[in-house]
Amino acid sequence: LQECILSGIMSVNGKKVLHMDRNSYYGGESASITPLEDLYKRFNLPGTPPESMGRGRDWNVDLIPKFLMANGQLVKMLLYTEVTRYLDFKVIEGSFVYKGGKIYKVPSTEAEALASSLMGLFEKRRFRKFLVYVANFDENDPRTFEGVDPKKTTMRDVYKKFDLGQDVIDFTGHALALYRTDDYLDQPCQETINRIKLYSESLARYGKSPYLYPLYGLGELPQGFARLSAIYGGTYMLNKPIEEIVIENGKVVGVKSEGEVARCKQLICDPSYVSDRVTKVGQVIRVICILSHPIKNTNDANSCQIIIPQNQVNRKSDIYVCMISSAHNVAAQGKYIAIASTTVETADPEKEIKPALDLLEPIEQKFVSISDLFAPTDLGTESQIFISRTYDATTHFETTCDDIKDIYKRMMGSEFDFEEMKRKKNDIYGEEELQ
Repeated sequence: LQECILSGIMSVNGKKVLHMDRNSYYGGESASITPLEDLYKRFNLPGTPPESMGRGRDWNVDLIPKFLMANGQLVKMLLYTEVTRYLDFKVIEGSFVYKGGKIYKVPSTEAEALASSLMGLFEKRRFRKFLVYVANFDENDPRTFEGVDPKKTTMRDVYKKFDLGQDVIDFTGHALALYRTDDYLDQPCQETINRIKLYSESLARYGKSPYLYPLYGLGELPQGFARLSAIYGGTYMLNKPIEEIVIENGKVVGVKSEGEVARCKQLICDPSYVSDRVTKVGQVIRVICILSHPIKNTNDANSCQIIIPQNQVNRKSDIYVCMISSAHNVAAQGKYIAIASTTVETADPEKEIKPALDLLEPIEQKFVSISDLFAPTDLGTESQIFISRTYDATTHFETTCDDIKDIYKRMMGSEFDFEEMKRKKNDIYGEEELQ
């Protein structure tokens, strides 16, 4: 997906783009697999899916589960590039958080917050005060700080200021600010406050949850950006094996495929194409589960997110569950797909993810994958090779978008500017739209 978005953006920027993929489908690691038979093959499961799974073609199973924040960076990219015209989205029905072995809905309105059994009565009043503070907080207006220095005061101190207890801190940091670990507590609070603002603003847009998900699965996203690239003259080649990245004097000059060399000035790729220029920074375990029932205690939601904060299960990192269903045209009628993921911490990853799987029982079929996480050791300054990072365990696209902006900056020497893209598009499309 990162590469598809960048090829779209670079094409709009007037660059000449050739996009090659060794796979026969768009999106690489972030593809949606269809039909279901292909998923069985991909995970080397014997036999074919049972009759009870319905038609194989009715399935579109994401390999990497993520939702879009309604007010987040990816939605902005989709709107500015008008890739939205190729996609339809649905709002995810609820966001839940795990506490003491049970799941609770993350309150999405003031009324829900007051009725929620996540907190006691007085805690609710303090939490409400905190939310009002966050909503009014403006990093450019010191009058909204109330004695907090956004660049110095730690988040731990801000929680203390509002006298919030451990349970509230847990769900605020992990289900609202979406941190994977507790490291953020001792960092300056500005970033956390902005993350909670993003959550609240995203929530305000549609009401049920702050998350959106495209019909037919996430595989639609890279295809949308591939189309954008094509409109602006980009060329896309699937099934193209990459034999060699051609380097002269330490700089990339081309890519060799099937005996031919396509010459280039800059190259963007994922870590799997340049194993000598990346380093392993961890692992993620993901378990795709097919269910014939909605998840218990979610009010029969046909889609939801569940976050298990690390504190609740004595871990360093959170466990996530994303659930979608036939309502999103990704599964056969009456079927649900729940994908659990977390950062690996021990030698027995399957045991680490058990708290999530327990919430999903009974599970009809499981597909387990453990992926290495890579980060570039070569930032491309000399070589002009720009390498994306592997998808982390988070269940939203904010970290992916940070990576896209980082690559853009390294390539172009300037920050990625949405407004600039908007203007460029008006230059090209302006005339037609007036008629």
